[in-house]
Amino acid sequence: MPNNLKFKRVILKLSGEALAGDKGFGIDPEIVDSIAKQIQDVLSAGFEVAIVNGGGNIWRGLSGSAKGMDRATADYMGMLATVINSLALQDAMENRGVVTRVQTAIEMRQIAEPYIRRRAIRHMEKGRVVIFAAGTGNPYFSSFSTPALRSAEIEADVILMAKKGVDGVYDLDPAKHPEAKKFETLDYIEVIQRNLGVMDSTAISLCMDNKIPIVVFNIDKPGNILRAALGEHIGTLVGGI
Repeated sequence: MPNNLKFKRVILKLSGEALAGDKGFGIDPEIVDSIAKQIQDVLSAGFEVAIVNGGGNIWRGLSGSAKGMDRATADYMGMLATVINSLALQDAMENRGVVTRVQTAIEMRQIAEPYIRRRAIRHMEKGRVVIFAAGTGNPYFSSFSTPALRSAEIEADVILMAKKGVDGVYDLDPAKHPEAKKFETLDYIEVIQRNLGVMDSTAISLCMDNKIPIVVFNIDKPGNILRAALGEHIGTLVGGI
């Protein structure tokens, strides 16, 4: 591994919408393949890579809960949606010759390994990509809590938070407010106080307590995942390095 890398072990957080492409719903195989290619490039550059998928392209637990569904049931459905996305990404990765393991926080041994911390670390040390699916295994936690928790557990150096349609963190929604200003750097506490929506307060607090930096960047531009991993100044850096 090159000695000049700022990070060694990275966790990539992908939103479910990133896998849907312009469709906004479901899974676009071409988009998934292009993401797999970018992840392959990150691995080839000498990084150890773990991935966490959202499930919003298939199901949103909070939306179901808001319409009268039991919150825990709605959240479990969201966890299963992340498993579907993870299997799609695993397939695309392995089609490119990248050995990939899916580990689920809810046991489903016929299709994936159960999450075991030491096994996940060993996979990464051997150059395999690990995809953490089914969230934390607990309802009432968002998909943002998963990368925060797993990065602390596997001692990742950074969380790379890939966003669709936005290139960092802004003080206002840039889609609705053209005058919105982008932040280059932010403190964890500022994210919470300003309610900037990078992560929910539970997840950002976990990152703050464990001093895990977060890079928020735009996934729409090919090559950005590698740029973020290399520490280039793209997007917004939360929590100094």
